[in-house]
Parts: sequence; structure tokens; C-alpha cells
Amino acid sequence: MRPVLLSGHERALTQVKYNPDGDIIFSVSKDHVVCAWYSGNGERLGTYHGHVGALWSVDVDPTSTLLATGGADNTMRLWEVKTGKLLKTWEFATSIKRVEFSPDGRLLLGVTEKRSGHLGTIVVYEIDPEKGEDQSDEQYLRILCEESKATVAGFSYLAKYIIAGHEDGSVTQYDAKTGEEYKNVQVHEPDMMVTDLQWAPDRTYFITASKDKTAKLVSAFDLEILKSYSTDTPLNSAAITPVKDYVILGGGQAAMDVTTTSARQGKFEARFYHKIFMEEIGRVRGHFGPLNYVAVHPKGEGYCSGGEDGYVRVHHFDKAYFDFKYEVEREQANL
Repeated sequence: MRPVLLSGHERALTQVKYNPDGDIIFSVSKDHVVCAWYSGNGERLGTYHGHVGALWSVDVDPTSTLLATGGADNTMRLWEVKTGKLLKTWEFATSIKRVEFSPDGRLLLGVTEKRSGHLGTIVVYEIDPEKGEDQSDEQYLRILCEESKATVAGFSYLAKYIIAGHEDGSVTQYDAKTGEEYKNVQVHEPDMMVTDLQWAPDRTYFITASKDKTAKLVSAFDLEILKSYSTDTPLNSAAITPVKDYVILGGGQAAMDVTTTSARQGKFEARFYHKIFMEEIGRVRGHFGPLNYVAVHPKGEGYCSGGEDGYVRVHHFDKAYFDFKYEVEREQANL
């Protein structure tokens, strides 16, 4: 499974995203440039310029028409994918740490940072692709995170709930129409930040990653913890693979905590776990620093990762991956 190495950023990657068809990868980093790549061969399709600070988040709508970004310049921006044209800029008092479209692309969510006397919020705007640059300035919804700031958030199935992960390791379920809080569950260790939240294909459950060195599979309906995956390193990202019952975890220690010894011990590997049995089944090396984000091809054909080393690594699964029957191997081992 030889990777395609994408080199177009000058600083650490913060997020990578496939479009719904899986033929394009969007990447953002701390160098304030958004890149678009062909996932098949790694050729760079283009760049989007406009932000004046580090970028934290990117998402693409269901039709690959619109792109959303959020960054440290306190703006959330909407772009036209095909032309790179900047359609809309929403300005805030603090950084935008996460952006995500609803499943139908009609809503766009942003998570603002808690800083300088400003509370962290989750804001939602209505999006109309037909309006182009005339998108609404009026917020459809605004949720104040008074207890613990939200670090990640997204829409569940049918945009019924907004699910948010927090700095204190908890996860909250909100009504996506009213913003009413339904439930808050301590999914991870107290004060161990939720670093990522990614959805299953049907958005009825999701996976979280945390600094407590675990990833959790959680039901969107009642926030019940379904499965737990333990590692030996702080996690920055976790993704669910379609087609096969696996999850992919990525992380690593911060640069100031890393020695050459710990690097050799494989802290910078993408780790594959069986989704049901919760057992580690393999690792993929490559990055020369922590993995900051892992994204899976929508059709399960591969995955990509963005690292602190400034590279995006794209892996296309080979035949052996699809032929591997973990359940059979496991049963034979138990005989």
C-alpha cells in the first residue's frame, strides 16, 4: 500500500477532507492556504487564497459545489469549489475551530473559540447555493457553551441533533432547530479534550478522539458509549471506515514531549482497530510527527492523513485489505 505524498503546505496540517465522491481531497494548514488535490494521483487541482491566519477546519457540501473554511483570523468563509471564488466571509470575535455542513448542505455550522472574555459558541447559518454571494448574515442558531468550550461539533442524521465535543472530555447533544441541550455525557476522562468527532456514513453514530489516549464509538440518539479503543499516545483524530468494520486512529505526542526513542516506538502511526472487537489489527507508518487528522474515502477505497510534518499522505487500499477476514482469523486463533 504505497502512499501518495502531497507536498503543498509550508506548515503543519490541521484538517483533510474528501469530497462526497472521493475524487478530491481538500487540505488546510497553519499556512493559511486551502489546497485541493486529485485523490487518485495527488495532483494539485488548485488553491484558495483569502485567509490571513492559520486555518483550523475545512468542509465541502454534498454536491461539491461549496467549500467552507474556518481559521485564526476570526472568520468563517464560503467558497465556490470550481472557480475558487470567495463568496462570503462571516466575522467573529475569536477563531473558528470547526466548520461542517449539514447532510443536505442547507446549513453550515461553526465552532468559535473561548478567549479574551468571549464565551465559546456554536453558530449555524442557512446556506442557499443559488444565492452565490448573497448568503445571509443572520444566524439561524447560536448556542452558548457556558460550562466547557466546544472543540468539535457536527450534525447527526437528518440534521436532527447537533453533537459537540468539549474541552472537558464531555459530549453534548443539542436540538438542531432550537439549540436546546438534551444531554451531556462524560465520554472521555475529565479535562481531557475531545480532539475530533467524525460520523458513520448514516450519521446515527460517531467516533470521538481525545487526549486521554482513547477513541469512543457513541450513539447519536442517546450518547451511549458503544465501543472504546485504547492506545498509548494522545489522539488527535479518529475515523470510521465504510465497507470494512474498522476504525483508524491518529495522534502522537506534541513536539516538545517527543524524544527520538518515543518516535522509534511508533507514536506517529495510523492505527487500525476492529470496530466491533476493539482490537488493534495493524499500523501504517510514514509521518515524521503527530498525525493531526485522518479522513477515510467515502467509498472505503483508502484514507488520507495530515501531519504536523506538513505533508498529506494518501493511501489506496490494495486487494489484500478487502480480502482480509479478521473475524475468521480471530476464530481460528481461538480454536
